[in-house]
Amino acid sequence: MLQYPAMSTNRPIKVAVVGLGRLGARHAEVYSKMAGVQLVGVCDTHEDRAQEVADLCHTKAFTDYRKLLGLIDAASIVVPSEIHYRLSKNFLENDVHLLIEKPITTKLSDANKLLALAKKNRLTIQVGHIERFNSAIRTIKNMIKNPRFIECQRVGPYDPRVARTGVTLDLMIHDIDIVLDLVKAPIKSVESVGAFILSETEDIANARIHFGGNIVCDLTASRMSAEVTRKIRIFQDNAYISMDYVKQEAFIHTKKNGRLHQQKIDITRQDSLKAELSDFVDCIRHKKKPLVSGEEGRDALALALRITNQIKKESNYIKF
Repeated sequence: MLQYPAMSTNRPIKVAVVGLGRLGARHAEVYSKMAGVQLVGVCDTHEDRAQEVADLCHTKAFTDYRKLLGLIDAASIVVPSEIHYRLSKNFLENDVHLLIEKPITTKLSDANKLLALAKKNRLTIQVGHIERFNSAIRTIKNMIKNPRFIECQRVGPYDPRVARTGVTLDLMIHDIDIVLDLVKAPIKSVESVGAFILSETEDIANARIHFGGNIVCDLTASRMSAEVTRKIRIFQDNAYISMDYVKQEAFIHTKKNGRLHQQKIDITRQDSLKAELSDFVDCIRHKKKPLVSGEEGRDALALALRITNQIKKESNYIKF
């Protein structure tokens, strides 16, 4: 990775948040309390919402993101994914570092264009795969030496606000990113199935990924469940680790005398979003590679689109 001069530590990094839904408002709140950061403004096309969040965070409201250009060093892009590319391109062309919520874009070609533009202008792109900052996954990562089989389950209730985005890009992509970070082996094959129930996009998705080294991963995502479940199990020689993202707790299971023994793993909980935004700011100031780089966001998108396209084939989906 190319190294560029670090930003001066003598002045605050000027940031903005574009898109003020529930998550965007949380971005603004965290930035407003962060040392070494000045929240210059928040932006939403709904003026009342922009003003509401601006008042709560003691900053200025904008309804046109272009008016932020020239005023900021960095921005969180928390708008619908189908407009990530258009807005992000404009900010990168005006020398703004970006944290782009997942997925980085909806088209692989657009992701590659953003990465090329960021490299050309010597800018940081971080992608908002927040589960990488979950205390539990950060703790168990050092315990994972030789994963052989990984099982991921991410289900919850239906939300009509994301009906235009398939469950693969909406939910499963979190686990795709985690798995690609844990398994450093090439993908050999992908087999996917899904179901279209309440949306014109897939509401249930299942994928089996075969990696080099005989590593297999099963991923399931659904927005047809009454209860929220976010779990991963990682099997390796002589042990397996089970983890709950929601509870931020994990256990290691080992075999002794023909029986399984379970031991809770000590985890120091932290605010995942605060950790994510702190990493973003630190990477800008010191020109470090983000924990979730733009390239890694692009790779997660590529696999998610591969799964989505397989599901869209008539033989691979159920239509209710």
